[in-house]
Amino acid sequence: MAQRGRRQSDATRTTSRRPRRARDVDVDGIIPVLARAVREVESAVERGAMRPSVRTKFQVVALLVREERARVNADETYTDAYRAEQLRRLDGIATILAKTAARDTSLLALLAEDAVISDTAASLKRDMLISAGLEPTPVEPTITEPNAASAATARQIVPQSVVSRQLANPFLAPDFTSAAPREPRPGRLAGWELISPLLKSFEYAAASASKSLPKPSSMRRAGGLELMPHQAQVVAAAAAGHRTFLLADEPGLGKTAQALLAAQAANAYPLLVVVPNVVKTNWAREAGIWTPQRTATVIHGDGDTIDGFADIVVVNYEVLDRHVGWLGDLGFRGMVVDEAHLIKNKKSQRSRNVLQLSERIRTRTPRPLLMALTGTPLINDIEDFKAIWQFLGWIDEKKPRAELMESLEESGLTPADPGFYAAARASVIDLGVVRRRKVDVAADIPARRVADLPVELDDAVGRSIREAERELAARLVSRYESALATRNSGIAVDGIDHDLVRQVAGWERSDPTTTKTGENVFSLVRRIGKAKAGLAADYAAQLAHNVGKVVFFARHIEVLDVAEEIFAERGIRYSSIRGDQTSTKRQKNIDAFVNDPDVSIAVCSLLTAGVGINLQVASNVVLAELSWTNAEQTQAIDRVHRIGQAEPVTAWRIIAAQTIDTRIADLIDSKAGLAARALDGSDDEVSSSADVQLEALVALLTNALTASP
Repeated sequence: MAQRGRRQSDATRTTSRRPRRARDVDVDGIIPVLARAVREVESAVERGAMRPSVRTKFQVVALLVREERARVNADETYTDAYRAEQLRRLDGIATILAKTAARDTSLLALLAEDAVISDTAASLKRDMLISAGLEPTPVEPTITEPNAASAATARQIVPQSVVSRQLANPFLAPDFTSAAPREPRPGRLAGWELISPLLKSFEYAAASASKSLPKPSSMRRAGGLELMPHQAQVVAAAAAGHRTFLLADEPGLGKTAQALLAAQAANAYPLLVVVPNVVKTNWAREAGIWTPQRTATVIHGDGDTIDGFADIVVVNYEVLDRHVGWLGDLGFRGMVVDEAHLIKNKKSQRSRNVLQLSERIRTRTPRPLLMALTGTPLINDIEDFKAIWQFLGWIDEKKPRAELMESLEESGLTPADPGFYAAARASVIDLGVVRRRKVDVAADIPARRVADLPVELDDAVGRSIREAERELAARLVSRYESALATRNSGIAVDGIDHDLVRQVAGWERSDPTTTKTGENVFSLVRRIGKAKAGLAADYAAQLAHNVGKVVFFARHIEVLDVAEEIFAERGIRYSSIRGDQTSTKRQKNIDAFVNDPDVSIAVCSLLTAGVGINLQVASNVVLAELSWTNAEQTQAIDRVHRIGQAEPVTAWRIIAAQTIDTRIADLIDSKAGLAARALDGSDDEVSSSADVQLEALVALLTNALTASP
């Protein structure tokens, strides 16, 4: 009876939810419920019956699989055999989800971090948990317009330690009116639309994209630590009174230390730091190293364990919505946003939360310190700048704010004048754009190179992939010829109509029905990644045997699983760094790779471990799968190629020869010029809004049409 009571108690805790009868694992618990639901979704998609209820069920199953996987991995009371069995069953459900999403790619949007969880989805999730005999967590209302304010208020909480801090303050609420941002005075440019020209100035005006910074008086910091000159310059600028920075140094140049020490120089305490979940523990560590006299606290979940009196508050994007209310009222004098490119989508809840907090800080604190940190500020488009500039207070929704507007007015130019773009670019840069490259400021960091390693997929799987690619090309050609035959515009084009080619590629990419008769570009690339997994793992194992520690990156869970199985079979010790791990578990695995000489390989999720962690103990990286952006690839490599690295870094990019993989690799490389042109003054000709998925289809169709008789 005591054992049974303990199970019931455990079931009420969301962090340790488990089946009521472990001995009856096939018929009890959440996994059988998920298995039935995912089969229902799969069947509905196969029949083409994609009703809203089916989409909701797909999203809820994916959410619960993610939560259950994290719970199983974190529960130390399970035996290894039981845990492995549960994870195997969850992988089976995840595989069906992936195949279903490949049939209808519109489902992929439901898996995004900022996807809205509707009231219907929350209710279904609760019902499924009850069906599994589990106590559901309280349903949190979804923030949707037009009732966003009331819903957000209902969702938010205030940790008890924060209440204690508020009660301990003997002063009345301060008057914030003097801190309100100035409105720009009407001037010569009042009637001009200026946001688009400002953005274009970073496309067209080739010039250095870094603010002039003062010479530092000292490189030494607390505890005998020494800064590099480029780091000390930012700290000196903050000490001299500069208060907004888009710190866009290439990854690996120590932006975390610069931000912490800039806050110290500006006395910007309390300081709010918003980061991805994977690096929030690391930020607390770094604060202890660089500013040991300041206390740092990390918000986990509802914030029950935070220190309400801390100088530095670290919170991750994913839980920010629960804490926006009290964070906005705490009186922060500084705010740092790490991996700031993550707020580029201004419609996402993540971006809205960050912008709301920065606005409240700017209206309550005279000249607060605001820092946006990102080594890859441009992912796909120059428009990615907008949310970052708004966070920093340089622009609002429609126009430049006072300081930027005054600088533009002083130039005496308008967007109709030839010299406007260079002047506008200089005005924005002077507000605090700081971009340094490793080759310029860190001569002691060894070189890096990306080496492509073509592999032949010459087995049955490889032949199947090539046949699927031919079928995809044939379907594109059929679409093109059909559109050409039915066009009534009277337009005649000699040879290939490249405008129509792009239209057809766009139709193909957005058509959710394409996988009913064959592969689409997403499922094809995923199949290629899985087919390469064994070859990539084999190469990583050889590297580990010959040269020492290796970092292995992949996008998809099945590729990570295959690699880990191969390493285990060969007796190679590895650390696994994935998104479904707790922060404590992830950091433990990182420390094992860095500190244990017997741990040879770090097996990393590209999306989880590609940012914010230091793996410079290795100098070889294996990229088992291609990413869809050059930024992801660069971030991954720079986990190794960073300050403190003593050896040249080589990233081995595994590419499936004679497949669409090779075209995607070329497209990723071509997109590398976007940040170079916008931030480094490069004259490389690039397409600023190129979409790799679309361009891959364009290339596939163009090649097929060229080869046609």
